[in-house]
Amino acid sequence: MIFQHMDRIVFAGDSVTDMGSQCPVGEGLADRLGRGYVRVVDSLLAAAYPEVYVRVTNSGISGDTSRDLLARFERDVISLEPDWISICIGVNDVWRQFDSPALSDQHVLPQEYGENMTKMIAASRRVAKGVFVLSPYYIEPNPEDPMRRLMDEYGAICRELAAENGCVFVDFQKMFADYCAYRHSTFIAWDRVHPNQVGATLMAREFLRHCDFTF
Repeated sequence: MIFQHMDRIVFAGDSVTDMGSQCPVGEGLADRLGRGYVRVVDSLLAAAYPEVYVRVTNSGISGDTSRDLLARFERDVISLEPDWISICIGVNDVWRQFDSPALSDQHVLPQEYGENMTKMIAASRRVAKGVFVLSPYYIEPNPEDPMRRLMDEYGAICRELAAENGCVFVDFQKMFADYCAYRHSTFIAWDRVHPNQVGATLMAREFLRHCDFTF
């Protein structure tokens, strides 16, 4: 496993990361880590590697776009002096273009999204020994669905930036698409975005698959 004793992982993101965690920074017992994939990652690390103490921190805030996350990135991520940083943002950048089409000043279009991600990745690489870029996703198996098609565009930006900057890319969109070959998206997320415990477990497993984790 890539994580070492007393390493700190900071997970930055929106509601998908937040999932009811203590804000702006949650960690420790009870629901301070939230009820999503971050909590499952923490639980699996502790269960499978009891001899390795890993400090898991949830810096997700519901409703954030990449613009919002960038504005608080120094305070809620960099200043925590993490060994590893995970960035999962972009769902709201896309979603607001569909559920709030008249609020154009709140829309984060692809060019700005790429610029925001570039700045966060650069800041992360200066302080952390490893950076994960987790793709935004929409749990819709039809790639021609308008929101899914746009989400794929943002995911492609993440993939490209991860490759350019030596980051680990975790493709949640592909993982969910593969799963939906067997079960309907409502089985894991009623709104095709916010996962239940099955969805959170899938996300945690996919993340840890890139960490040399042995189940």
